[in-house]
Amino acid sequence: MLEHFFQCPYCWEEISFLLDTSIRQQTYVEDCEVCCNPIESQVGFENGELTQFQVGMLGQ
Repeated sequence: MLEHFFQCPYCWEEISFLLDTSIRQQTYVEDCEVCCNPIESQVGFENGELTQFQVGMLGQ
């Protein structure tokens, strides 16, 4: 698992997600730990290294 810090697209606070490095491509929804709004993320790993990380408001 990898903890990755980023800025929430709703409240702009710095938060983190725990990412599973064993899954190459992931798309999932998780709520912001500060404002509780749903964040959609697209994550990619190659050889255990983070190669893609995008977050956005759910449905946009």
